[in-house]
Parts: sequence; C-alpha cells; structure tokens
Amino acid sequence: MTKVTIKETQNPTIIKFEFQDFITQNESFEFKNIDEAKSSPLAQQLFYLPFVKTVYISGNFIAVERFSIVEWDDVKEAVAEQIEAYVDKGGVIITVDENKTKKQPVTVYGESTPNPAALKFVVNKMITKNAVEFKNIDQSGPSPLATELFKFPYVKEIFIDENYISVTKYDINEWQDITMELRTFIKQFIENGGTVLDENLIQTIIKDEKTKDESFDSLDETSQKIINILEEYVKPAVAADGGNILFDSYDESSKTVKVIMQGACNGCPSSTFTLKSGIENMLKSMLNDEGIKVEAV
Repeated sequence: MTKVTIKETQNPTIIKFEFQDFITQNESFEFKNIDEAKSSPLAQQLFYLPFVKTVYISGNFIAVERFSIVEWDDVKEAVAEQIEAYVDKGGVIITVDENKTKKQPVTVYGESTPNPAALKFVVNKMITKNAVEFKNIDQSGPSPLATELFKFPYVKEIFIDENYISVTKYDINEWQDITMELRTFIKQFIENGGTVLDENLIQTIIKDEKTKDESFDSLDETSQKIINILEEYVKPAVAADGGNILFDSYDESSKTVKVIMQGACNGCPSSTFTLKSGIENMLKSMLNDEGIKVEAV
C-alpha cells in the first residue's frame, strides 16, 4: 500500500504530497494544464479536480497549487487518497518523453535563519533524503557541491537536507556582500548536472554515526519517548530554520538529555534559549517530569 505524507509549504496555496521513495531521477516537471501534462497520466487525472492550478513533480514528491475556490484543509486528505489509490492500481506517474517534456531550470533563493552566521539556500527540487553536516573540506568527500563551497574563504560549515543548503560563514564577510555569489554558484552547479550528494557515500556516513547508538528497540522507554517527541515536534521546526537536532543519550540518574545540534542551529546565539525554554519545557510537560534537563553535546 502506498502511503503519501501531506506537507505544507511556505506558500499557502501549494501542498506537497511526499512518497517514501523517489518518483523521478534528477528531473523536475511543472504542468500548468492538462494538455501540458501528457507525459504524466497522474497529473492529468489531478487536473480533473476543478481547484488544481499547477502540478509539480520532483524528487520524492508531487506538489499541487490550488485556485482560491477552496482551502487545502477541506480537500488535501481527499487528494492524498486519490494519489495513493492511483499508484496502488499501477498508475503511471511520469513517462519520460524528451520531445515533450523539458527539465525545469533550477531556482535558488536565500532565506535567513535565527543564526546570523548561517543562511539557508533553498532549491526548488529535492536534493537529498538524508540530513548531512560537513564541518570542513576534509569531511566533504560525499558532496562535490560542499567541496566546491569550502573553497570560498568565508565558508565555515555546510549542512544539507531535503531541498536546501545551509551555509555558516566566518565573520570576515557580511551576508550582503556574498549572498549573490553563493546563490549563483549553487544554482549553476546544480543546473550543470553537478552532484550535490553521493547518496551511497552518505549511507556509509550515517551508519558510522549511528554505530555508537543502540538500536531504538533496545533503548529504555524514556529514551524512546524522547526520540519520538524530538522527531515529531522539534525536528520540523528546527529544519525550517535550516538546522537539525539528533538524540545522543539520556542519563536516567541525572535525568539529562543530550542532543546534537546541526546546521544553522549549531552555534546559534538563540540555540541555548531554544534548548532550555523550548525543548526542555516541552519534554518536562510531555514526560510529566520537572527534573528533565537538556544539554547540547
């Protein structure tokens, strides 16, 4: 059974319907009407819905832009069910026809984060399914893009996740002087077919990082609850700010939760406040334990 996850975007008229696996490889498609969508039988079916304005297909998601005649809250579940039913019946999402379908040019824009030293460069396509952080050029082997970015003297750290690259800079330059240069470089690198991340090498890194952790099933019940809370409530908010949070450990005797902050959240002046006032208070409330403490590793 196909399971589609509904994700809101920064544009209230556009909703993303995410699949567990990639549905296109290194291509993005945009269809404005049913005639343009001849290479996508699924998109054509969606256009029979009177409120569908535009259909985007990229990476592991289908994004739909609506006309203002409806609100997404009223129809998004029905659209998700229609997509799931279509795919389960063997329906074709995309048939590649080079004569009729063009690759969409890549757009990249800069987005500020709570960390004044970090800027989030958002791409209009999925670039990875794995969150990865590089502290220096020696670590950047799995990412040719990160390797090239580290050649800019002001680039300090790089964090890549889903559809964005978060760059942390040294203090020697102001963002107003370097943002355009970085944005243009990232855009041209991706448009020219450059590899953002080698997923095979990333999988190796992820496994190496997790070797120190026990499997989820063997953790104590409190640790499992903490992980679930971080995944469901904290990670989405942190990702919106260009960062990531990972569970490191829980000490039952001291009731101390240790977490790893990545991307824009690492070294952010407000991260201590976020840990104490946000995450710590949330865990105290949801675990019903005022003794819980949260520390960044």
